[in-house]
Amino acid sequence: MRHIRTKVGVVGAALLTAAPLALSAPSATAASPVTAAARQATAAPTVEEQRLSQHVPQEILRRSGFAGVAGTFAGGLARVDSYGAAKRYVTEAGRGLWRRAVDRVQGRGPQGGDLSRDDDRPLYWARLGMTKALREWKPDFRLSANQRDALMGALERGSRGQDSIDLPRGGHAKTRVLRVVVTGFDPFQLDADARRSNPSGAAALALDGTTVRTSSGRLARVETAVFPVRWADFAAGTVERTLLPYFRRGPRQVDLFTTISQGRPGRFDLERTNGAWRGGYPDNARESRTETVPVPKGVPTVRPQPQWTTTTLPYAQLTAASTGPFPVRDNTAVTEIPAGGSSPVERPDGPTPGSTARAGGGGDYLSNEIGYRATLLRDALKLKVPGGHLHTPVLQFGAGNTDPKTGEVTDPDFVRNRTTITGQVRSILTTALSVASGTMEK
Repeated sequence: MRHIRTKVGVVGAALLTAAPLALSAPSATAASPVTAAARQATAAPTVEEQRLSQHVPQEILRRSGFAGVAGTFAGGLARVDSYGAAKRYVTEAGRGLWRRAVDRVQGRGPQGGDLSRDDDRPLYWARLGMTKALREWKPDFRLSANQRDALMGALERGSRGQDSIDLPRGGHAKTRVLRVVVTGFDPFQLDADARRSNPSGAAALALDGTTVRTSSGRLARVETAVFPVRWADFAAGTVERTLLPYFRRGPRQVDLFTTISQGRPGRFDLERTNGAWRGGYPDNARESRTETVPVPKGVPTVRPQPQWTTTTLPYAQLTAASTGPFPVRDNTAVTEIPAGGSSPVERPDGPTPGSTARAGGGGDYLSNEIGYRATLLRDALKLKVPGGHLHTPVLQFGAGNTDPKTGEVTDPDFVRNRTTITGQVRSILTTALSVASGTMEK
């Protein structure tokens, strides 16, 4: 059974259908025009936005029906006549893009082209078209740099599902619908191959707003969001801002959560331990960070900052269960600097007392970091629910389609691999919920 949200505003509806926004955007007023000097200078496109001009992103947008999203959004922006109106418009447009991407993956509305419905890439590239349009927009009113940044933040949050998580309220713990939050990531390593998809993002789109049934018959509502592959966004608190309302005690507090990313070929990994270290591998903006994971100000945390956090997902049951064709591993390995030492040491069975983190089970990139941030927030709030990080198998193209310069943007093996991974993510989640609901009912 699926939960389908039906409340979509006029701008969201326009983006869902890719219709012109002439009736959606606020109409211009008769206010006197500002001088050219009063118009705020626009920023150059970001590294991610610059990739949009390549043929692969354009083909993905065209073959999914998302090619007109950026132009439609820019046309609406041109008719906005105040910052307040711009904020409403941009927020609704971002949410409309997320809803459109979810609906396409889940089989609602037009397919828009021959690209398979399960594809996460149209959302990524369409969002970049919108952020580029917003960055280049020259309104006929004064817009400060801080206001433009606020609009960009609203667009990012809305188009990633981060501000539309809709968990059911209240109910008795033993009988109510269980509440679940799952997160995925954008595609990454796009300089090496712009065709790349991220199965964690595809799974997030497939699961958002759906309901699953546990082995005991309990129902669970799943709500999802996706995150950028950018160090700076994580340092600014995008993970904590998204999760905090559902980790705090209250009528919508989660019963289970899992962050998901793409990991190793041919296997799922349940990461037992997350480390407080950024290893510096370049992100989608080609930026590097090598440092202790920075905790943003103003969010609950554990003091002193721990070097390690640990999963509370039921790893023993999940590795033993039959959830799909890929093996599910309990990954206990870490890399540490032992207490009193100076050089990194690999530990197959987890960290030793007093050690300093250099890599969690999930490495030292943003997948490890989102697991660390989510479980650190869990511990700071004393949230006693299953939660941790899951790595999916690497999504691979079919034989004969591996050259990023000459290969096709999709192939049957690629689609089959992605849908298989998504299906097993759903099965793993259902199994984890079955274990959790059994514990609650005791």
